Amino acid sequence: MLQNRFVKRILAYFVRGLILVAPTYFTFLIIKESIGYLDSILPIYINTDTKNSLYLPGLGLLIILSGIVFLGFIFSRFVPQSVFSFGKSILNKMPLVSLIYYAIKDLISAFVGDKRKFNQPVLVTINQQSDLKKLGFITQTDLSNLAIEGYVAVYCPHSYAFSGELFIVPNANVKHLDNVSSTDVMKMIVSGGVSVKYR
Repeated sequence: MLQNRFVKRILAYFVRGLILVAPTYFTFLIIKESIGYLDSILPIYINTDTKNSLYLPGLGLLIILSGIVFLGFIFSRFVPQSVFSFGKSILNKMPLVSLIYYAIKDLISAFVGDKRKFNQPVLVTINQQSDLKKLGFITQTDLSNLAIEGYVAVYCPHSYAFSGELFIVPNANVKHLDNVSSTDVMKMIVSGGVSVKYR
């Protein structure tokens, strides 16, 4: 009896330690691997002599980030809008290239651009009879380009994944969650509902 209690207590301590260590470990691992991958795109070596070369970790990443900031500054201040319009017109004439380019551009803009898309959390009624509901984000309020009136586009991310589903639903089936943080809603959806806000 005493032995079973001791084993259960050790197991409980292990589970608590795992809950503490595992998320921290995987978070740092993902960040470390991401930084390592970006740094490997532009590896910087210094030749100390004819046989050996010294690798400077992080310098390639710093150069890439600085280059992105510099390009953003140059294109924001000195490049006229006509150049952008000309570039877009060329891209629009290349079907496959334009599809890939604009899909990636819109996805990045949805998260970090000036026109962020995932900032309107809503509760969508999927089935009126069973009152089945789903959390999501409004991404488009005007669907006139698809000849759809009175509907909105709602994106519902999948749990534990970077994919999701897009629903076209009537406005009446959407309840805006004005007093809820978009971050908390995204965290809850992506975690499959197990993530809660700790105060």
